[in-house]
Amino acid sequence: MNERMFNVGKIVNTHGIRGEVKVLRISDFEERFAPGEKLFVVKDEQSIELEITAHRMHKGFDLLQFEGYTNINDVETFKGCKLKISEAQLTELQQDEYYYHEIIGCEVFTTAGENIGKIKEILSPGANDVWVVKQPAGKDILIPYIDDVVTEVDVANKKIVVELMEGLLD
Repeated sequence: MNERMFNVGKIVNTHGIRGEVKVLRISDFEERFAPGEKLFVVKDEQSIELEITAHRMHKGFDLLQFEGYTNINDVETFKGCKLKISEAQLTELQQDEYYYHEIIGCEVFTTAGENIGKIKEILSPGANDVWVVKQPAGKDILIPYIDDVVTEVDVANKKIVVELMEGLLD
C-alpha cells in the first residue's frame, strides 16, 4: 500500500474469548471506532484491512470486534500491533485544530526568536494536550497547548512560537 497511514490506536491485549481486542486510543475522534468503520492493523510490515462490527468502552480502553474475527485465536496475533487509517480517511479539521502528525517534528521558538527544540511527542493527560519538546542539549521541555503559551502554529513551515511562562524551562 503506497498511501500514507496514520496511527489511531494500539492493540494492547485481547479481551474475553469472542475475538474482542483491547485498544489504547491515539485519536480524539469517537467515530473512528464506530461499527462499520474500516481500520488497518499493521503486522509484520503488512496492512490488513478490518471492518469494525462492535465497539464498547471498558475501564478506559476501547474494546473492538472485527468482521470475520469471532474467536480469541483469530485476534491473538494482533497484540502489540498498531491500528491505522489511510490518508483518505482523515477528517477535515476546524481552524486552529491540528493532527498530531502535523505538530510532531515542528521547531519551537520563543517570542524572542530563540529556538528551544523540536516537538517529539504529544501527551493527553487531561484538560489540554502537552507537547514534549526535545532540546538540542538538556532534558525535554513540556509545553501546555493553551492560548497563553502557544501563540503561533505554522504547520506548513513546521514552526511554532511560544510565550514561555515562568518555570517552563526549569
